[in-house]
Amino acid sequence: MRDLRFGFSLNPTTDIAAHRDLVRAAEEEGLDLVGVQDHPYSPALVDTFTLIAMLLEGTERLRFFPDVANLPLRHPSMLAKTAASLDLLSAGRFELGIGGGGYWSAIARMGMTPQLGRAEALSQLGEAVQILRALWRSAPEPVTFEGRHYTIPGLRSGPAPAHPIGIWIGAQGPRSLELTGRLADGRAAPIPSYLPYEKWAESNALIDEAARASGRNPQDVLRIAQLVGTITDRPGNAAARTGKAPVRATAEQWAALLARLATEQPFRTFVFWPEEATVDQIGRFAREVVPAVREMLDQAPPLACS
Repeated sequence: MRDLRFGFSLNPTTDIAAHRDLVRAAEEEGLDLVGVQDHPYSPALVDTFTLIAMLLEGTERLRFFPDVANLPLRHPSMLAKTAASLDLLSAGRFELGIGGGGYWSAIARMGMTPQLGRAEALSQLGEAVQILRALWRSAPEPVTFEGRHYTIPGLRSGPAPAHPIGIWIGAQGPRSLELTGRLADGRAAPIPSYLPYEKWAESNALIDEAARASGRNPQDVLRIAQLVGTITDRPGNAAARTGKAPVRATAEQWAALLARLATEQPFRTFVFWPEEATVDQIGRFAREVVPAVREMLDQAPPLACS
């Protein structure tokens, strides 16, 4: 359990000073990573990658990832360049969360057409993963690719990223989970409002099955649980077994929940989505919840590998 990681999710509003304060608290309190949500079509939000660049510059240890990047709005060849650049500029502190796209009406309003069905969107995502990895290799030969969605006639790759960037897919349905198990480095699980708690174990099992079928070790696919809620002073409901309700509970209850998820399922990273993003909530998660989770798991019997 020593490989557990903890972080929080940030909504990229125009309140830049607040973002700096939250990230500074996360860095000082010892959290590991920050996910920045990605909704380019929203006029109230700044560009996710630009914000990540600024926050990387102001930190030394935290890792950042888009949570998750909207692929239809970003060509994979340009996305590869952006990701590699951020990783180089931060000495290897960038990871790539990515999804096949949602809110297609909003995507269309940005001029990105035609709208893809789920199967086509997943096919596009699979091609993008292949292109990203090819362009990150920085081989002397130009990269060529001929697919249903993308054609690259011969593009020289580079610069190479500072470390092997993880591709974490925001998978939800069975086919996207299969794609994750087959190709991805990890899964940034959707928050419960998109995928209720009772579906989480089944989703992880589908990833395991797809990984094995592809000759991969399921443990090589990082599982990231993302939980919305508030750390309170009074006991609340932290069962999180069915439904989609936010977790509103004490730090001790939060810790017990995360320890259970790490024990019953292959989650190794936990991202806190505070209902109200404040320095106090980030600090309490880092100081009160995270150490308690580690202590609970240190005392638990070892788990059998899946």
